[in-house]
Amino acid sequence: MHYDYLIVGAGASGATFARQLTDAGKKVLVIDRRPYVAGNIYTEKIEDINVHKFGAHIFHSNSRRAWEYVNSFAEFNRYTNSPVANYHGELYSLPFNMRTFNKMWGVVTPQEAYDEIERQKAASGIKEPKNLEEQAISLVGKDIYEKLVKGYTEKQWGRPCTELPAFIIKRLPVRFTFDNNYFNALYQGIPIGGFTRMVERMLEGIEVRVDTDYFENRNELDSLADRVYYTGAIDEYFGYRLGHLEYRSLRFEEEVLDMPNFQGNAVMNYTDRETPWTRIVEHKWFEFGKDENGNDLPKTVISREYSKEWEPGDVPYYPVNDEKNGNLYRQYKELADKESRVIFGGRLGEYKYYDMDTVIDLAIDLAEKELKS
Repeated sequence: MHYDYLIVGAGASGATFARQLTDAGKKVLVIDRRPYVAGNIYTEKIEDINVHKFGAHIFHSNSRRAWEYVNSFAEFNRYTNSPVANYHGELYSLPFNMRTFNKMWGVVTPQEAYDEIERQKAASGIKEPKNLEEQAISLVGKDIYEKLVKGYTEKQWGRPCTELPAFIIKRLPVRFTFDNNYFNALYQGIPIGGFTRMVERMLEGIEVRVDTDYFENRNELDSLADRVYYTGAIDEYFGYRLGHLEYRSLRFEEEVLDMPNFQGNAVMNYTDRETPWTRIVEHKWFEFGKDENGNDLPKTVISREYSKEWEPGDVPYYPVNDEKNGNLYRQYKELADKESRVIFGGRLGEYKYYDMDTVIDLAIDLAEKELKS
């Protein structure tokens, strides 16, 4: 069997590209080294709860095209991401809104909250932020930074905020309203039945081989197709010949609890430095604590999430977008541009942190470009 395209990776990017090319009459083969499809948005049913095995994923977008696209493969619920921040047992709303400011300072009106933030920003004397700490204080003041930004960020990146570049935080979600919608996106929700089911539907009628490592069978697999769409790590593709790009990775402690409700919210961020995990996800609340038939679920599943440095063998999650890694990626990009039959896509292929809707939009654009060439 010969194919027009070999697609390496059955996550959101690979599945979208495969669907578009297949619908246009192309013959494609999709492979993935994992024993399942959906990549990092993989969900697995445990106690009748769709558990996000690689961290919480909420589809959110202002792209009508991306929203209509995913809705053609799944029905989405009305879930709105409204995480809670836990600082030594004090609970605050995320994004930072009037409930946050009232709890923090006792202010009642938006003007009072605005004045307090401006007072703290002025008191800091920061004109040109030189690191993440100074950038955050220049945006929201010292109180919010100390309680709700500093500890969480240092756990997430594994280094002090004073050693992190300012550009990591370009803005912080400050709202002088009572709006609890973290993403503030026009479209938002969770696919009923989980993300894995959605991706499986995207791949219906397409040949998919899981448990298939591209690099263990590279010559054979390359010979099967005219073109390759590669969504793995770009440095791995080139055998790390220029060195390893850096990532942050995650570790999860999953627990089934014989109780109907552990924390009353899908996502709770632990923003103090002393708590070792960054957040706890209680998966049932992504679907309002009910199964697909609308029945209350008697048990719950939680995941404690720990941030860690990526090591070979770990799942890479977040590119470390500092100057050193940016320069190294550009060198790999020069090599990639010389690979005439290979298209590099997705988060790992482009070494960029993309939201899911962007991954899908970019894969559609790449497929359209291919079909026109």
